[in-house]
Amino acid sequence: MNPQLFEKVDQYITHLVASEDIVLQETIQSLDDASMPQISVTPTQGKFLQLMLIMCKAKRVLELGTLGAYSTIWMTRAIPSDGKVITVEFDPHHAHIASQNIAKAGLSDQIDLRVGKAMDVLHELITHGEEAFDFIFIDADKPPYTEYFELALQLSHPGTVIICDNVIREGKILDENTDDERVKGVQRFNQMLANNPKVTATIIQTVGAKEYDGMALAIVK
Repeated sequence: MNPQLFEKVDQYITHLVASEDIVLQETIQSLDDASMPQISVTPTQGKFLQLMLIMCKAKRVLELGTLGAYSTIWMTRAIPSDGKVITVEFDPHHAHIASQNIAKAGLSDQIDLRVGKAMDVLHELITHGEEAFDFIFIDADKPPYTEYFELALQLSHPGTVIICDNVIREGKILDENTDDERVKGVQRFNQMLANNPKVTATIIQTVGAKEYDGMALAIVK
C-alpha cells in the first residue's frame, strides 16, 4: 500500500467534487484548537454521505458520534429545510465545540444535539416512540457496534439506510487473536451483519487521507 498516493488521490477527488467551504474548514480547525482528535470523515466521505441521503430522499437522520459536527454538517446540508438530524455525542467538551460549529453553519434549527451515552439515548428514543429515521450513521465507540445497530433497527422503517464507519480497522479484523476491543467489536458486528435477515448489506473497503478502513452499508427490508 502507498498511503501517500491514497492521500494525493483523495485530495484530487476533494478538489474536483467535494470541496470544503469555510464553515467545514473551520470545523476541522476547531478540533485542533480544542485538543480533540482528528477522526472526522474525510471530505470525500462527507460527500458520499450526502449522496446516500439524497438517493434515499432522507428527511430524518440519526447520527451516533458527533465529535465536532463535521459529518453532521455534511449530512444536514443534504436534507430538505423541514428535515431533522438527531446527533449524539458522549463527551460534553466535544458536544460544546460541535454546538458552536453547528451554530456557525446556521443549522441549529435542524440539528438536535444530544449529550450522553449513545445506548441510553437510543433506548430513550425507542421508549418515547420516536418517529422512524430514513438514514442512520453510526460512527461511535466500536465495542458496542452490534448493540447500536440492533437498537437502530428499532428506529428504522423498510428502506432505511444504515451506514457504519470504521469496520475494517486497517485489515486488523482478519486477526482472530486480537486483544483490541475496538477490533473485536467490529468483528462481532460484521458477523452479525452477515447473518441478519432484517437487512440487505455489504461492506466496502476505503482508502484515502484516513488510510485503510471500511464502511458497512445496510438497507432495512
